Parts: sequence; C-alpha cells; structure tokens
Amino acid sequence: MLAAGTAVEGSAAYVALEVVSGTLAGRRGSFVLQHTGTMNKGEPSLTVSVVPDSGTDQLTGLAGKMAIIIEGKKHSYDFEYTFGSR
Repeated sequence: MLAAGTAVEGSAAYVALEVVSGTLAGRRGSFVLQHTGTMNKGEPSLTVSVVPDSGTDQLTGLAGKMAIIIEGKKHSYDFEYTFGSR
C-alpha cells in the first residue's frame, strides 16, 4: 500500500494491491484486488476491482468489483463478481 497526504486537511490518496486466496462460490484459487482511494477535502472515493486475468486455478476468468461499506465503526463488504470463459 502506498499513501500520500496533502497540505489540505482531509485530502489524501492511497493505492494498494491485495492477493486474496480461498474459496469463492465453491471454487478454490486466488486473485488480486486493486484499491484506488482518494479523499477530497473529506469526501471519500474508493474503487476496488479484480485485476483482469489475475484469477488462478478454479477462479480463472473471475472479474468484479468490491464496495467497502462503513456504518459506525463496523465494516462490511459487497463483492459483485462474474466468471468469464476459462
């Protein structure tokens, strides 16, 4: 993960790559998520997407995006995905 702040309070950005390994919809393998986040004077923007063609083993062909939902101090995730051709 790389992050950078600015001289303006509430403005910053980060980028990250995350390797995920496990089982998804009964399929085993791994894939990579790409995070791109910004704060513009306190207004957040976040994109988390599956790196194209990063799925391995039974997750080959995985595509998708993930939203991180923050309510109070609790985080949850909404992962929308599809399996393309293998």
